[in-house]
This record gives sequence, C-alpha cells and structure tokens, in this order.
Amino acid sequence: QVQLVESGGGSVQAGGSLRLSCLASGVTFGSACMGWFRQGPGKQREGVANIYTGGGSPNYADSVKGRFTISQDNRKNTVYLQMNQLQPDDTAMYYCATRKIGCRDPSDLRYDDWGQGTQVTVSS
Repeated sequence: QVQLVESGGGSVQAGGSLRLSCLASGVTFGSACMGWFRQGPGKQREGVANIYTGGGSPNYADSVKGRFTISQDNRKNTVYLQMNQLQPDDTAMYYCATRKIGCRDPSDLRYDDWGQGTQVTVSS
C-alpha cells in the first residue's frame, strides 16, 4: 500500500525559502515518477515539478523554473522540493504524488497516489 507524507510547509515572507519533504512508503524508488503539485485558494491544482526516481532530468513548471528544485534520496525513499525566492502567488497547499509510468509534462495530473498535502503561506 502506497503512503505519501508531506512535511516542511509553513509561513514565510516574500523572498524566503522552504524545503518540502515527501516520505514515500510502498513506492519502488528507481522505477517511479514522483511529482509535486499545488492548489492555491480558489485555483485549480497545478503541477510544479516532477522527477523520475530511476534517473533523468527533472521537469518544472515555467512559473517555478530557477526558483524551485526537486531532488530525491533513494536511501530514504524521500523526494524534496527546495523552494527559494518565494512569492505570495506561491501560497498553496502542496502535494506530492506518484505513478509507475514515466515523468514528462509537469502539468499532467494523472497520478495514482497522492499525499494529504502541506500548507505553504507566503506573505508580502
């Protein structure tokens, strides 16, 4: 049974940084796509970044390129999202998700399992 647990959210001022973690159990690291998504107040869920745990380059939404970095630690079955230069528009609930097929367009929401989310609030 797959379980994804996000952590690391919080409240920061604009320009600040946060690092989110997603601890994955029941996921075969090395052959899974892990993605980060967010849903702001009154907005639709959108893809932020994804990474294939078997290797390859990560993919990012244009809105976060150069500011966010997705990474993985296969020994810990954990995926991270380092978020720098945060802006109020980044305020959202952030979710991680996984699927067995590969990673491509970060806007693709077709994932098999989702975590409960961690809240990120950025004040101006």
